[in-house]
Amino acid sequence: MALTIYFSGSISGGRDDAAHYRRIVGALESRGFNVLAGAVTSHIGHGGEPLDARFIFERDLAWVAQSDVVVAEVSMPSTGVGYEIAAARYRYGIPVICLYRPAYTARCTAMVAGDEGVELIEYSDSTFDEMVESLVNKLPRVPV
Repeated sequence: MALTIYFSGSISGGRDDAAHYRRIVGALESRGFNVLAGAVTSHIGHGGEPLDARFIFERDLAWVAQSDVVVAEVSMPSTGVGYEIAAARYRYGIPVICLYRPAYTARCTAMVAGDEGVELIEYSDSTFDEMVESLVNKLPRVPV
């Protein structure tokens, strides 16, 4: 059975990265992974989804709970992504791998970079393919 990945990325504050998120999700799906991405890869505006906040909260946490691993793109700071990472790690005991492009912020938040239980992969737009290969190589080693 294929590994199920919940992909997390900034929605309300990071719609400029939506095409980038779709590229990551597409790369994972093309390698046979089942990726739950929802609104992250949808064509929605900068205001986020026009749905009730409670509905989004419950839906997204249900997706996190049914995943084998969370992959979060953390280059664009996001309270929601941080919440999903913490829920995966400390509520559900699900492994987390974070992707970070240093060119987009001064540094990766210490709450991600300092957590020894979070795998952190730094990359640039020019090393996208290498990042995907590194990510894919880490996924089979994730304890499920």
